[in-house]
Amino acid sequence: MKRVHNFSAGPAVLPLEVLQKAQAELVDYHGTGTSIMEKSHRGADYIEVDAQARERLTRILGLGDDFEVLFLQGGASTQFLTIPFNYLAEGQTADYINTGTWSKKAIKEAKLFGNVNVAFTSEDSNFSRVPGNDELNLSPDARYVHFTSNNTIFGTQFKSEPETNGVPLVCDASSDFLSRPVDLDKYGMIYAGAQKNLGPAGVTIVVIRKDFIDKIEKTDLPTMINYKTHVGTMFNTPPVFSVYMVNLVLEWVESKGGLKYFEEFNKNKAALIYNEIDADSFYRGTAEKASRSDMNVCFRLDTEELEAAFLKEAKSHDLDALKGHRSVGGIRASIYNACPQESVEALVAFMKEFRAKNG
Repeated sequence: MKRVHNFSAGPAVLPLEVLQKAQAELVDYHGTGTSIMEKSHRGADYIEVDAQARERLTRILGLGDDFEVLFLQGGASTQFLTIPFNYLAEGQTADYINTGTWSKKAIKEAKLFGNVNVAFTSEDSNFSRVPGNDELNLSPDARYVHFTSNNTIFGTQFKSEPETNGVPLVCDASSDFLSRPVDLDKYGMIYAGAQKNLGPAGVTIVVIRKDFIDKIEKTDLPTMINYKTHVGTMFNTPPVFSVYMVNLVLEWVESKGGLKYFEEFNKNKAALIYNEIDADSFYRGTAEKASRSDMNVCFRLDTEELEAAFLKEAKSHDLDALKGHRSVGGIRASIYNACPQESVEALVAFMKEFRAKNG
């Protein structure tokens, strides 16, 4: 078996232990003679998986009884419309912090339902940074403040939650979910597509405060779009295999030491690459230093031809999926929780070698 160093931005690398356990259980789940994918979502085996995943996520995040955990479909992109569909009506305002492509997509959807105040945008600097609290132009009567905690395309990340003066935060945490502790008191909702830090594509995790659910005023919502529909029930068939895989990843996260462990682990991995980028002018980081992401390290070389050579040679060294997003180009190393230290060390060693030959 050959495993390359996988720096894919998503779907992303999964823990090898998790893949091996899933492989062992794939055909015969716990001696039942069927795969978990073949079982009824209302049967005892899957209900146990679902319950375990919720319990593990609750422990890892330190959730109290004031939060609900939902496993939904449609990706984070469906949440872009579901949130304003539930919370925003004509004459009402929500604040959005625009720090990149996914923020812009969320803003576009929200404008269909009510007023959107763009409290900050870094578009004029090609989304090279996130704002300080003193740069936020917040509305006095906002229903919520939406932000994207980590920006995969541009390699920026909020180092702490924006200050909103008590207005609930709604966060798209798809690309740094469970990579570090969060201040739960500030959130009305955190949502994340699983395919970067938590499992395969197919399930979206929504962690929502109960009193935030109570703030849904609309009574004419489509059934599947109404958050209340999914609380305390399995309304429709869930993405069974994706939730099963999330449960295994959560088990792995706990076994490693939880969020404090991964916060330190991820900072150290990112620092190895950033130190190499900053060693001289051969590599050039695209994000301002104070806004740099610990999940997606983005950088450029002097010419696109040199970048193409870098990518081609990296591939021959089993360094995979380093090409930057098609909208910005360059190089991107995505180093989520499951990206091992050895992969980062291999990348840094190659960066040194490539500089020595081409610098």
